[in-house]
Amino acid sequence: MNTPHDWQKSSFSGSGDGNNCLELASTPTTLHLRESDTPATILTTTPTPLAHLLTRIRTDAPTHQSP
Repeated sequence: MNTPHDWQKSSFSGSGDGNNCLELASTPTTLHLRESDTPATILTTTPTPLAHLLTRIRTDAPTHQSP
C-alpha cells in the first residue's frame, strides 16, 4: 500500500500539535484517514463510499429538540 506523506488536519481541530484530530491524505485513487493520536492506524477508502457514508450521516442525523 502506498501511504501518503502529505496529511491534512481537520479545521475543526484547532491549532497546535497537541490536539487530537482527524487527518486526511489522498493518493490518485484512495483516501486515507487517521487520528493524530494513533497515526499508525490508517483507514483507506475510495471517494464514492465515503461520500455515501457522509450523506447517510447527514440525512439520518437526529435533530435536537428542547423538551
